[in-house]
Amino acid sequence: MKADVLLGLQWGDEGKGKVVDVLTPDYDVIARFQGGPNAGHTLEFNHMKMVLHTIPSGIFRENKINIIGNGVVIDPIVFKHEIETLAAKGFDISHNLYISKKAHLILPTHRLLDAASEKSKGDTKIGSTLKGIGPTYRDKIGREGLRVGDIMHDFEEKYTSRIENHKSLLENYYHFDYEEIFDACEKEWFEGIDLLKTFSLVDSENFINELLSEEKSLLAEGAQGTLLDIDFGSYPFVTSSNTICAGACTGLGIAPNKIGRVIGIFKAYCTRVGSGPFPTELKDETGDKLRKAGNEFGSTTGRPRRCGWLDLVALKYAIMLNGVTEMIMMKSDVLDQFDEIRVCVGYEIDGEVVESFPYELSDRLRPIYVDLPGWKSDLTGITRTDQFPDELKNYIRFIEDETGVPITIASVGPNRDQTIRLG
Repeated sequence: MKADVLLGLQWGDEGKGKVVDVLTPDYDVIARFQGGPNAGHTLEFNHMKMVLHTIPSGIFRENKINIIGNGVVIDPIVFKHEIETLAAKGFDISHNLYISKKAHLILPTHRLLDAASEKSKGDTKIGSTLKGIGPTYRDKIGREGLRVGDIMHDFEEKYTSRIENHKSLLENYYHFDYEEIFDACEKEWFEGIDLLKTFSLVDSENFINELLSEEKSLLAEGAQGTLLDIDFGSYPFVTSSNTICAGACTGLGIAPNKIGRVIGIFKAYCTRVGSGPFPTELKDETGDKLRKAGNEFGSTTGRPRRCGWLDLVALKYAIMLNGVTEMIMMKSDVLDQFDEIRVCVGYEIDGEVVESFPYELSDRLRPIYVDLPGWKSDLTGITRTDQFPDELKNYIRFIEDETGVPITIASVGPNRDQTIRLG
């Protein structure tokens, strides 16, 4: 049995949580392979809206195994709040959530280092969510991080050593006043650690490969999006982990030859949160119209998202990096009200037209658009593809022809049942 991978093809916020929830009945196991609690996966079903930050999006389906992989970084405070929120809604997930011992822990001082670092950058800040994720990955790469498995092995000594090192940085390098904030959150952090201990902590790489050998079907769930990948995204305005398909191998311990389908998710337009280049961004009434219609505000931070037209140059780049075998188009309904829909098919840079994603997205770049007719009709009540307006069918066909990859699902609303399989 091979593991299928589901990931975002843009700058994140593509709607991965909803799709994982919809696809979960087809799988035995859902495994999250990277990222931290800046990821907010929103799901709507049974008149409820749920936002997950660390826990895999398959958790609401019964009798499914959900795994937080070694590539994820976990904040015990966020994890505790997430568990409490689920419990208040009647969901007990203690029996079907497994956590990798090799996943790294976000310490209370990691958040403070994140805030101090961002403050020190001034106007050049990258727009961090200030969740402590970057500093945690920095400690991981520096071979100084604390992992979930350390909870059971000389934890107090290891914790104290890292905290003192971080405090020294905050005091002597950043000159950051931290004491009041640190004291307020450390108690809750240890309460989160106590809660973590009650879950099944596993050697996830062995556990996952055993499940595959038992012919269990597995869906690997990514966070953020391809264009935020630490190596291949719009650096330095990226996240701190590998968001691409290769990240599923290192973030779960799956060999490349065990990867099956690669399902890429994209919005029918583009959004981005935080700083960084965005070639098709609309800083006008059209952008405001997209933001309002799509309710484009961060599910974790509440920050308004920057909005723009679909960028096929960036999309084809993401398809290449991930080896995408099929795509899912989200938020088709957000384009319902537009007479004309623009799609970027190339970039003009210093008078030269390019169709490949460049090393750097500079201010000199100008998008080249193709204009397609809008459908000007309400998609939210549609339940079958034969109800699609011709203009929507043409939009889908244009994207498939340009990318060479089929679109197998189109979403026409936020709810679980507003997800239409094509063909």
